[in-house]
Amino acid sequence: MELKLMMEKLGAPQTHLGLKNMIKEVDEDFDGKLSFREFLLIFHKAAAGELEEDSGLLTLAKLSEIDVSTEGVKGAKNFFEAKVQALSSASKFEAEIKAEQDERKREEEERKHRRAAFKELKSAFTQ
Repeated sequence: MELKLMMEKLGAPQTHLGLKNMIKEVDEDFDGKLSFREFLLIFHKAAAGELEEDSGLLTLAKLSEIDVSTEGVKGAKNFFEAKVQALSSASKFEAEIKAEQDERKREEEERKHRRAAFKELKSAFTQ
């Protein structure tokens, strides 16, 4: 029923026998139904030229084919630009964290150096 509705929506309605023949052409497990894998097999066979010319499956594959050179990839450019922006933001955040860690280490080193200098002065006065 789903295949029938899809073919009608694509403007290539099929008869009941036509639909059964379409299913039989890619039905690997012989259950009379199209699994997702078998559905994908339609497009694989169409690309390899393995479907019969008068097959409804070839019609299905051609009607649902998208030419990326004319249609574009609708939003992929924006997606990748946003991804790069997010990664660079993450890098900036990591850089800020690293800078804070380096600052803490530097302050700790200064504290140790001051304590050592204080102990030296203290020992000079206690002798």
